[in-house]
Amino acid sequence: MSRLSDLYKAMETLRKEGLSLNEDLERQVSELEEDIIKKEILPVVTETIEPALKQVQRELVLVVDYHPGMPISVSLSRKTNITELIDAKRLEADPEVEHKEFGPRKTKRTQIAPKTGLCIRRKDGSILQEHDAATTFTSAIIEAGLLKVRELDVKFCRINVVSTTKDKKYGHAQREVEPGLYVLTHSSTKDKKKILDKINTALKMGWKVEIMK
Repeated sequence: MSRLSDLYKAMETLRKEGLSLNEDLERQVSELEEDIIKKEILPVVTETIEPALKQVQRELVLVVDYHPGMPISVSLSRKTNITELIDAKRLEADPEVEHKEFGPRKTKRTQIAPKTGLCIRRKDGSILQEHDAATTFTSAIIEAGLLKVRELDVKFCRINVVSTTKDKKYGHAQREVEPGLYVLTHSSTKDKKKILDKINTALKMGWKVEIMK
């Protein structure tokens, strides 16, 4: 908590001086807050309420509303699909993936493949195409629904394409599109197309995904 406390103090100092908050500072605070929630608070909450909830025989969703310095309120919903709840998302921490290390490899002269992009033609005739394949891929997953894609459990390098955990090895290629939700872009354009095709089929998006040279 000490690092988080230091960041809170830095934010308070900036506010007192009438200065705008640094985006990087806000991002660090958000990441630390959610890491504490996922690793320290959720396990305790689960352990505490699960025994009491076992007597309830119908599905429900509980949403905790927390405001510092005020009593916690808990709302109940009979909508058992969390994606139907406004601004609510699952914050279950994905397990950290252990990647094999093969040690140093001999460098080989390889021909660099020409840069390619992605183009997605929607069923209404409109097109989704960003300046690079990774951004188009990320935008498409957002359009399909982050939690819906996450529930498909589509993985690459053993990591869920939409993960709640920043991977130790491939974290540099994970884009935080919402607080605590990361889209993995560490894949070739060809593999990105395969992933989007799988999402398209599963969620019936009506896309036609093409690789642009």
